[in-house]
Amino acid sequence: MAESLLKIEHLNKSFGGLRAIQDLSMEIEVGEIHAVIGPNGAGKTTLIAQLSGSLGPDSGSVFFSGDDITQLPEYRRCALGLARSFQITSILSNFSTLDNVAMAVQAHVGHSFRFWRKAREDPVLRNPALEVLERIGLSERKNDPASSLSHGEQRQLELAMALATDPKLLLLDEPMAGMGTEESRMMVDLLSELKGGHTIVLIEHDMDAVFALADRITVLVYGQKIACDTPQKIRSNPEVRKAYLGEGEEST
Repeated sequence: MAESLLKIEHLNKSFGGLRAIQDLSMEIEVGEIHAVIGPNGAGKTTLIAQLSGSLGPDSGSVFFSGDDITQLPEYRRCALGLARSFQITSILSNFSTLDNVAMAVQAHVGHSFRFWRKAREDPVLRNPALEVLERIGLSERKNDPASSLSHGEQRQLELAMALATDPKLLLLDEPMAGMGTEESRMMVDLLSELKGGHTIVLIEHDMDAVFALADRITVLVYGQKIACDTPQKIRSNPEVRKAYLGEGEEST
């Protein structure tokens, strides 16, 4: 049996009378890409927020590497090895591509940025940042302002910033949001290269990308898990098909 990196037990979250997550239990295995899909309002982003620590559950538990992290704040979870990207790109647009990644390295190693001009030349920050940019395919844009990058390149930069923290688990919330066909294909290729070397929880509305990347898929409907299986079995699951047909679309 594969080793579980993340384990969720009986998680619940409500907003007033809306039950966003209902008695959810699931496990994420080491090295897998685990996609979470479901119709609009299924609770996918609420789940990611609870895993990252930006939102606390009403009840239930979250375990990471065997430790109970349910009550840990977001920064403590980052220090343990959880990194998150957002639906809306979150970068420092006035800083260079390299500076954005160097600051992510800084956050991970605890380096001081009080003397910014010297710090950006510090090899402790610069070298790991350059390595990540090379890996992501943005090394040629390292000195360009982040604001000058295309939308797809900004999404790549956000992924680079997450990778710069040397995470054990990547929480990716719609990394292909707003991308065109070619940009989406490049992101799929990039995530494919990370497969096996990184454990990833993926929320994505692009079903072609999900079925190309995921080792397993969990399907949420109104905050409840209705299925968790391989992509092949999820495709043919009648309950999953009924849930999507009931929404009149096949998007998350």
